[in-house]
Amino acid sequence: MDRKQLRTLLAVAEHRSFSGAAAALGTVQSNVSAHVRRLEDELGVELIDRSTTEPTEEGRVVLDRARRIEGEFDSLASDLAYLRDVVVGTVRLGAIGTTARWLVPKLLRAVWSEYPEVRVIVLDAPSSALITGITARSLDLAVVNLPIEHPDIDVEPLFTEDRVLIAPEGHPLHDLEEVGLAELAEHELLLEARGTSFRDVLDTAAEEVGVTLRARAEFDGMRLLTSLAFAGFGAGVVPASAIPSGMDGPWRIVPVVGVPLRRVGLIRAHRAMPSAAARAIGEVTARVVRESTDHAPGIVPEQLP
Repeated sequence: MDRKQLRTLLAVAEHRSFSGAAAALGTVQSNVSAHVRRLEDELGVELIDRSTTEPTEEGRVVLDRARRIEGEFDSLASDLAYLRDVVVGTVRLGAIGTTARWLVPKLLRAVWSEYPEVRVIVLDAPSSALITGITARSLDLAVVNLPIEHPDIDVEPLFTEDRVLIAPEGHPLHDLEEVGLAELAEHELLLEARGTSFRDVLDTAAEEVGVTLRARAEFDGMRLLTSLAFAGFGAGVVPASAIPSGMDGPWRIVPVVGVPLRRVGLIRAHRAMPSAAARAIGEVTARVVRESTDHAPGIVPEQLP
């Protein structure tokens, strides 16, 4: 087994075809097939189902390990460069859409200025997918909704923010100055899906005051929920950071009271040895959040102890 075989397998899985993998690797399809076949022969299992070009169950296990191995090679190169006072490498950063919208532009400007040799790959996805990416080591860092209680994940709080209601014009809650859980429970709402951190906090708070929130529709993705609320499909509960600055339209933003603030944090794999580049990007991310002076109303950065 060698690194070339593992990289070839990763390319096949990523591009879902042997020809696509060959093009990405700058070789011919016969070489790709040969590398995968040798790896399969050595391990004694089929890794790619040739009828669908999808990984087999055994293939998914090998791919998980291969991603970790590739990450360690990248980290090794980055750490050696760091010894020469140069931070280089690729960092895979995930971020929830509501935060990525305002954080990523600031982060990239800072990274390009301070670490021009670092390449940042950004994945915009819900917290559930980003947590999986961290535990699978396909991501180095991720900005997610808290709380997270996971033995394989380390958490660094970044900021807290208000929860607000987008109430379309004509909705019974539109003219309120603030809205509580009892009033929310009287209406069907656009809500995050059950099992997501944002929704679980709302449901727990509602249960404590003896009411149950009712969903007109549920979403595992805050940006879509927010877009539909702005489009008038219903009133939706969202974090303050989901509201773009300067937007105006036939809706009203109503603060939700009686619920804990939403918390957002930076996560990484527990006991992992991050590369110098990943450590640098983590530090820049936390600093950009703390030092930004143009946060949306309702966002309060965590301060260092």
